[in-house]
Amino acid sequence: MTRSLSLLALALTCVPMIATAATGNYAERPEGKALLERLQKTDGVDIDAARALLEDAEYQPKIVATMRKPAERTLTWADYRPIFLQAERARKGAAYIEEHRALFDGAEVEYGVPANIIAAIIGVETKYGAFIGRDRVLDALATLGFDYPERADYFIKELENFVVLCVEEDLACDREIGSYAGAMGLPQFMPSSYRAYAVDGNDNGKRDLWEEPADIIYSVANYLAEHGWQRDARVALPAWIGDGENLDAIERSSRKPAYRWDALDRLGVRVDDPPPNDAQVGLLQFEGAHGTEYWLGLNNFFVITTYNHSPLYAMAVYQLGQEIAYARQNAAKGGDPAR
Repeated sequence: MTRSLSLLALALTCVPMIATAATGNYAERPEGKALLERLQKTDGVDIDAARALLEDAEYQPKIVATMRKPAERTLTWADYRPIFLQAERARKGAAYIEEHRALFDGAEVEYGVPANIIAAIIGVETKYGAFIGRDRVLDALATLGFDYPERADYFIKELENFVVLCVEEDLACDREIGSYAGAMGLPQFMPSSYRAYAVDGNDNGKRDLWEEPADIIYSVANYLAEHGWQRDARVALPAWIGDGENLDAIERSSRKPAYRWDALDRLGVRVDDPPPNDAQVGLLQFEGAHGTEYWLGLNNFFVITTYNHSPLYAMAVYQLGQEIAYARQNAAKGGDPAR
């Protein structure tokens, strides 16, 4: 359990130590000392190696600034949709599926998650690996755990999981690059999700979400399945309001369904091919490029929000998945998959 971090501690002592910012040495702060104690006593991590990591972590004020103004809180659907819904991204998603068709087929059989949804998540997160982030994961998690009070407990726990993960998967703790929030690999798993849901898809004894397509594809499918994905079920349906009299009284959903379908039906919400009366659903409202859009979110839509809590994100994944499916169909007919 301690081999990788012991080697890292030795390496860190052989180069000049970079001081942390004015916030101070994280290993010497009370929260840091408590974290080190947990890593040693609960997680079995070498204490000297863990301390060397905290001493090496650097405060990044730009990360805190970004966390306080994420795109999901400042953009409308009209702004957000074009960021992720482009013909090129759909075409690359279709090509990614074709390149790894056997893996996608296997994941769909095992977990019940369609290939186009798995590919859409990877496409939205990192554009199939074209951009996995620019921040050192160690710096991101330490900055947010120690200097972002709004969610300090969460990010301290993620930092703990990251250090343990580095040992379990033999990762380079001081070099891994990810998002400003500490998410990693092509599917951008947080450390706790990596430890809990990543899958060794190629049975080589290691879960690698950067370089191994089998691990990447199976891990996304496993995550969604573990969070309640329903096989062969729909995700969302365009909706309209047949009777606007009750519109203001209808609760809008974001992360979970608020109604049974028969209740929303009585309140005047309409869809083509409605779900069963007892289906748990939610009314979604987005400000799109051509005005207000209403959608009926079904179970699988809200499963996607467990990956990222924003309904904008879930809708982007769903619609990109639809575009990827269309691109694959078009390519199979000999057409241009980008159109």
